[in-house]
Amino acid sequence: MSDKRVSIIMPAYNNGAFIGAAIESVLAQTHAHWELLIVDDASSDDTLAQAEQFQTKDQRIRVFVMAENQGASFCRNYATKKSTGDFIAFLDADDLWAPEKLERQLAFMQAHDLGVSFTAYKQVDLQGNDRGIVVLSLTELSAAKQKTNNFIGNLTGMYAVERVGRLMAPEMRKRQDWALWHKAITVSGGPAKGMAETLASYRVSPGSMSSRKWGLIQHNFAFYRQYLGYSWIKSCLWLLVFFAIYFFERPRYIKKTRV
Repeated sequence: MSDKRVSIIMPAYNNGAFIGAAIESVLAQTHAHWELLIVDDASSDDTLAQAEQFQTKDQRIRVFVMAENQGASFCRNYATKKSTGDFIAFLDADDLWAPEKLERQLAFMQAHDLGVSFTAYKQVDLQGNDRGIVVLSLTELSAAKQKTNNFIGNLTGMYAVERVGRLMAPEMRKRQDWALWHKAITVSGGPAKGMAETLASYRVSPGSMSSRKWGLIQHNFAFYRQYLGYSWIKSCLWLLVFFAIYFFERPRYIKKTRV
């Protein structure tokens, strides 16, 4: 699939400390046929300056600027509309890819005739040091299974435009990526498949874990209520399903690589 172009969507807001490394991880890809669409969401630091500097050096990089802060979902949708690739992938401005990520994932999708795929990923700290935690991928993921929990790390997912179109995330404050991947699997005509390889690094900030746990109730309820359009009671029942999966099944996909 060396001739297939991948559109890489990167929203950026005050990521001056990390965006250079994120872009470098794209430049290091062994699959060279890509375009990187960076949307600066009205940053107040040097995020935009760094992105534009990379743009002047590589014509595959395109930078767009929001006059006012719009949020990551809006920026991803904006870039998706501007994209021209055969495949869509996402990389936030503080995360990283392994050099072979695109090449191996494209080959995997071709071998299995997939509309949607994803990989395992590891957690790193703010300095990029390995935290000793790998989030494993499911071998196969149906839309029904994805409805119970978000099993796709957004920085690992990829979908084929020919199979699902250029998808827009719903207008939700949080969990837009969960909804996007559910939609992608639903319209792709078959389940997504996960690669066992760890091909991405997710940067964890000190307060992100506790804030994510607090958001489990309100934001995940919104997934069922707003995105799926369920009634208040049905959304509550599905939220119970979510917690059952989250606390009793999801831990099986968290691998500690050191004590």
